[in-house]
Amino acid sequence: MSRSKGLFEEAGRIIPGGVNSPVRAFQAVGKEYPVFIKSAKGSKLVDEDDRVYIDYIGSWGPMILGHNPDQVLNRVKEQLDEGSSFGLPTKGEIELAKKVVELVPSVEKVRLTTSGTEATMSAIRLARAVTKRNKIIKFDGCYHGHSDSLLVKAGSGLLTSGHQDSNGITEGTMKDTLVLPFGEIDAVKNALQENQDIACIILEPVPANMGLICTEKEYLVGLRDLCDQYGVLLIFDEVISGFRLSLGGAQERYGVIPDLTTLGKIIGGGFPVGAFGGKKELMDHIAPVGDVYHAGTLSGNPISVCAGLETLTTLQENHDLYQTLEKRTKNLVKKIKEIAKAYDVSICINQLGSLFTLFFTISDSVTSLNDVLATSTENYNLYFHVMLEEGIMVPPSKFEAHFVSSAHMEEDLELTLSAIDKAFKAISERS
Repeated sequence: MSRSKGLFEEAGRIIPGGVNSPVRAFQAVGKEYPVFIKSAKGSKLVDEDDRVYIDYIGSWGPMILGHNPDQVLNRVKEQLDEGSSFGLPTKGEIELAKKVVELVPSVEKVRLTTSGTEATMSAIRLARAVTKRNKIIKFDGCYHGHSDSLLVKAGSGLLTSGHQDSNGITEGTMKDTLVLPFGEIDAVKNALQENQDIACIILEPVPANMGLICTEKEYLVGLRDLCDQYGVLLIFDEVISGFRLSLGGAQERYGVIPDLTTLGKIIGGGFPVGAFGGKKELMDHIAPVGDVYHAGTLSGNPISVCAGLETLTTLQENHDLYQTLEKRTKNLVKKIKEIAKAYDVSICINQLGSLFTLFFTISDSVTSLNDVLATSTENYNLYFHVMLEEGIMVPPSKFEAHFVSSAHMEEDLELTLSAIDKAFKAISERS
């Protein structure tokens, strides 16, 4: 028996479902047990059975430099000698905050948190306090963490488990969350016209939790205009897109500036972190200068802060990194499409920057949650299993994105394409 299988059985006796985050269970792809990882370096993962995988999950986004890059790891080791948690302010928090303010267009002040969930939850609370309104607008398939008001019609893990809502949310909370189809500006306009109690609109400017959806700039511009017209705050959840699509995130790439931005993942260099920030006049409502409470013993944890600062500094100093990553990813996607054509496998691939998602569908485009739900789960699952067998770790759910890092070398990409050839051949033969 593999060590992963044995560990999963052991975990199931003391951890609900045997995992601490549902997508890790691999249930969505019909695998009996997940792969347990013991180490990682560069583009590779090593499991408990010493199998090596080329990794396209990248801890769901933050490993843009690959796993354990030396400059980040060395800085973390230095910080460990100085201390791992103080519950008091540190100079590093200021340095990371300055870097975020410098690079993210919408952020004039920023508050560090422990997770992306905490960041979005706090941003919503702030929006309600500032506007003195109660309701929020979110969109089908956009995932913003697991706070109550944002789990209504959420993407990612909920979709993976076959649900769109979580149990345990009060009726009142659900009434205060208006869920609209992503990409339909008229639906937003109608909602704002019909309801005067909307505090904010929150969205992933580039959704990556129902698979990757490529946003039209006109849609984001339309949301910005409507928010200005109706006195509603616009919140971009850039937990995934921030520092992934560009140094300034999706807002820099599209040239649309929100009122508040939530961040995570990369700004901790792979360590637990989150942040929310925006205009000074909004952020100064946060305690202790204002009356909107936010706190956390591990907010601005020195390990996460130093790893994040080193990561962002490296990204900033490598001017060609984003261009190189996008070119590498586009080339990979182009070759995947060629393989699909050769085997007559129906596929649509959404790609932006260093993210991409394979949708097995006869449709030429996938632009909404309904489009994603209509794609073939069976073909994606077969693709996943063949890739895993070939030593390629892709997302264990069709509702997630693949992430390419600067550590993925040409040899990695060639091995990946060889595995995809086998996967698409298997799909073709089954059809």
